[in-house]
Amino acid sequence: MIDNPGPSDATGELPDDAAVEQQPEAATESGDKAQSLPREDLERELVELNDQRLRAVAELENVRRRAARDIENAHRYGTERFARELLTVADSMEMGLQSLPPEQANTPLAEGMQATQKQLEQCLGKFGISAIEPLGEAFDPEQHEAIATQPTDEQPPGTVIMMVQKGYRIHERLLRPARVIVSRELDG
Repeated sequence: MIDNPGPSDATGELPDDAAVEQQPEAATESGDKAQSLPREDLERELVELNDQRLRAVAELENVRRRAARDIENAHRYGTERFARELLTVADSMEMGLQSLPPEQANTPLAEGMQATQKQLEQCLGKFGISAIEPLGEAFDPEQHEAIATQPTDEQPPGTVIMMVQKGYRIHERLLRPARVIVSRELDG
């Protein structure tokens, strides 16, 4: 008795020989389908796929650039919150020095405070933090915060005539605006 597994096989699968014989037929069917499409349709599809590929490559490059810029900004401006807190220390040092009576200007305490203030300014400078001192400059709302105006004929209107609190930048970014009093025309 010859064992002839056929379609009535328990698994319902065709034997390997039959599967091999049917694969070329399937290939010719898809080949016929591809050949049945007009050449213009194939060319259009090729152009669309190439366009999609180019867009995907461009998007990937944009993501890479954005990630690199974000990393650079994180390194550059990562200390911003800490720097803002440190500015209150710098302000306190400056106010402490300004409040010393003139007769104590050359005492060891005053010299120590001046040395500490100088070290603090150098430390801030190492991290790209610089003071904004706009006295005598035109008022710039991007860099200054006007807390008052004062009539005067000594300066043109819109000029910073007094600085109440220093402003600071971290690299090119504003960390804190300078608080200033701005000149205006005399009343009358």
